[in-house]
Amino acid sequence: MTRTVAPFGSWASPINASLIAGETTGLDQPRLDADIIYSIEKRPTENGRQVIVMHSPSRQISDVIAPPFSARSRVHEYGGGVYSVNEGEVYFVNDSDQGIYRTRPGATPTCVYSASGLRFADLCLDRQRNRLICVCEDHRGQGEPENRLVTIGLDDQKISTLHQGFDFYASPTLSPDGTHLAWLAWHHPDMPWDSTDLLLARLAPNGAAEPTQTIAGGDSESVFQPRWSPDGRLYFVSDHSGWWNLYRYDNDNVELLCEFEAEFAQPQWVFGMSTYAFQSADQIICAYCQQGAWSLATVCCNTGELQRIDTPYTDISGVQASNSRAVFLGGSPTRALELVEISLPGRVTQAIKQSNTVNIDPENLSVAETVCYPTSNSAVAYGFYYAPVNKSFTGPEHLKPPLIVVSHGGPTAATSSTLNFKIQYWTSRGFAVLDVNYRGSTGYGRAYREQLIGNWGVADVADCEAGVRYLAERGDIDPERAIIRGSSAGGYTTLCALAFGHTFKAGASLYGIGDLETLVRDTHKFEARYLDRLVGPYPEKQSLYQQRSPIHAADQLSCPVIFLQGLEDKVVPPSQAEAMVEALRKNGIAVAYVTFEGEQHGFRRAASIERALEAELYFYGKIFGFEPADELAPITIDNIDR
Repeated sequence: MTRTVAPFGSWASPINASLIAGETTGLDQPRLDADIIYSIEKRPTENGRQVIVMHSPSRQISDVIAPPFSARSRVHEYGGGVYSVNEGEVYFVNDSDQGIYRTRPGATPTCVYSASGLRFADLCLDRQRNRLICVCEDHRGQGEPENRLVTIGLDDQKISTLHQGFDFYASPTLSPDGTHLAWLAWHHPDMPWDSTDLLLARLAPNGAAEPTQTIAGGDSESVFQPRWSPDGRLYFVSDHSGWWNLYRYDNDNVELLCEFEAEFAQPQWVFGMSTYAFQSADQIICAYCQQGAWSLATVCCNTGELQRIDTPYTDISGVQASNSRAVFLGGSPTRALELVEISLPGRVTQAIKQSNTVNIDPENLSVAETVCYPTSNSAVAYGFYYAPVNKSFTGPEHLKPPLIVVSHGGPTAATSSTLNFKIQYWTSRGFAVLDVNYRGSTGYGRAYREQLIGNWGVADVADCEAGVRYLAERGDIDPERAIIRGSSAGGYTTLCALAFGHTFKAGASLYGIGDLETLVRDTHKFEARYLDRLVGPYPEKQSLYQQRSPIHAADQLSCPVIFLQGLEDKVVPPSQAEAMVEALRKNGIAVAYVTFEGEQHGFRRAASIERALEAELYFYGKIFGFEPADELAPITIDNIDR
């Protein structure tokens, strides 16, 4: 088939914004209850409502909760750990009132406990005492909310404090015989990937926690996902060795179960994460990450031997298991995120729910290439490169494609190579894309993660700029049409690159952080001291905060920028974007400001997602002088002649 020669960016694509916004369902938090699989579906077409869904053994799918219920916790603002299920009984946190509800499939949820100002997460059922154990975040007082571990009686609906004194709590897990409870806790200024304590307590006959002991963690050691084996031994993941590896606590001793230069954990931005589960007392089913790619494996509890399981997935999370099967969320460069079941011991995988069922010709999809390239201070950076691909079009022979560099949020997070239609939206129109796992990203060991300490706004920017040079030297892209885009913390990297550097010729900030001082003064408790490590203690380092804040260098923004901003955003208020927009207008630089009513920090509604993508494409078309094939609603761009 002869391909039409057309300018990069102008190619007609089968991947449109409405497909991405309306046909993609977020998948999260799989759970197993006997032979029933549960999961969370995040539905943009229902204004972001999060629905608990049940998958029967015969593969019938049904919603467990109907509107107006939405399963979403607001603890730490990011939530997670929003429901638990036991013998068909489902307990969940409802978004609108943050109360805990109980239901069964087909029944109307009833309130277990709700109180104004209280939020809950990480629900753990204590069947023996007929109560829930969970994390509570109390917003009723002055100043910072108080976090503690609480119990809620299912008969009397009374709430009691089980443990307090730490700034943060997570992951309560009850031993099989109900006699012991383990959980994670940590203090400011640590984030859970910096330092956490693993605590253990015996439960008295009245359910109170006897004096607790710290059995792992502490200074510069991050512990993740404590979990009891069926025979009553406590397992967890720790990065004591520099890598998040599997450990076991048994007979008052901590032992490294499986030593491996790989990550068996993820940064705990949300509650309820799971990278391993028990098939039996003797065998663990787990996921681990090397160089940004995830694999599934078994680990023998007796010998620590790891055996990789072949699957078609390179992104694996939410692992749950029973004797006969495991379930997880899986994705790959050619498969969007799926809810997957794998038979044990047959090891045959089957996708039981897809996040996107749209059938796109593989010839229109760009497959991620893993790249590693040199950056500042003799370090290396990682990322995934996507070449422009469209079976019907090709670019002019003498030209190279424009490049969009994506700086992920977090910044202590990571991007993956899973098929992402938001990336394919660009590559199928003639853009190359580099999705950067800059220094500070997880998946490459603690040492790589800690290279961002004190260097946020510097090392991440250098890694994005180095990616442009690397691809230009390879001859893949046109560096004179290099674009950078990012949301939230990724938007901060974007704005820093545009304000303090000269590599990029245009940018897109989606609710990006422009003022570090405003962020550190006004942000929520979970991230209130996050910048102590990424930048420095505040206010002692106030001058450094000002130097690193793009809002104070708005006059240095010298290339076109589009700002996409939710008007109800409390994390990054619209005033930050508006100050930079005004500076660009004043300096005669092309700028667009697109706002979204009803959206907060991140766009959840289908209409908002669609409008944001199309506005960005329209902006690039005007800036770089190509005509998109799509019918796009025009946006206002100040200081532009086209």
